[in-house]
Amino acid sequence: MTAVYDGGHSFLAEARASLERQVLPPGWALEWLVQEDGLTGEPLRALPDAPWISKGSCRKGGAAVARTVALSRATGDIVRALDADDLLTPGALSRDISALARARTEWCISSCLDLLPDGSLLPGPYDPQEGPLEFRELMAGFTADLFPVVGTHLAVRTGLLHALGGWPALPAWETIALVLRCAAVAPGWMISEPGGIYRKHPEQTTARSEYGGTTDFAALKSLITHQALACAAPPWAPGEERHSPVTEPRTPPPPPRR
Repeated sequence: MTAVYDGGHSFLAEARASLERQVLPPGWALEWLVQEDGLTGEPLRALPDAPWISKGSCRKGGAAVARTVALSRATGDIVRALDADDLLTPGALSRDISALARARTEWCISSCLDLLPDGSLLPGPYDPQEGPLEFRELMAGFTADLFPVVGTHLAVRTGLLHALGGWPALPAWETIALVLRCAAVAPGWMISEPGGIYRKHPEQTTARSEYGGTTDFAALKSLITHQALACAAPPWAPGEERHSPVTEPRTPPPPPRR
């Protein structure tokens, strides 16, 4: 699933090529849901008409809204996020499918490679080792402004994604918020082999000057924390252990790559 806006589709053809190179296990098929965040139609005209590509558009509301609206067209068992300027590594989707075939694993994330403007690739600075992804560890990383995984590389069972309401309609960090909600309610798995390439360039959303100036990140962090803890132990569920009150987090800078 890919959200894209008019002017942000310069690398969309490369994203498509990385999908076309994927080899899936027998019995699996690929469906690419591309959703324009807006109604210009320009990003969608850059794509060919093909049975495996599903195009849609909606009123501009941000990447989270676009992804969630596109979820209405999903027909598969697994949804994998892919930003319009990112790439999948060879075999990424097959590894996602294998990880989700594990007993009680409902979602997974693969490690990341950063693609720098000079063409060099660097491993993500915080990627965990292969193994289970625990809610408490992810919350600790988020609280310390060191979130250990790239939320845009999430692969999740479609039913769980529907149950969680898709991507929360937040102005930033919506992928982190969704990962925390997934971890709060269902077992997850970390894939150590890189499954995605995170392109760093001057026009990416998190690098633009307006990104840091239009969002109250302290309030956003507090909201995401409260919502994740509520998912982990709903206060309305009788007999469940209650979490202690959440302290107000310090004001964090916008994360450089998450």
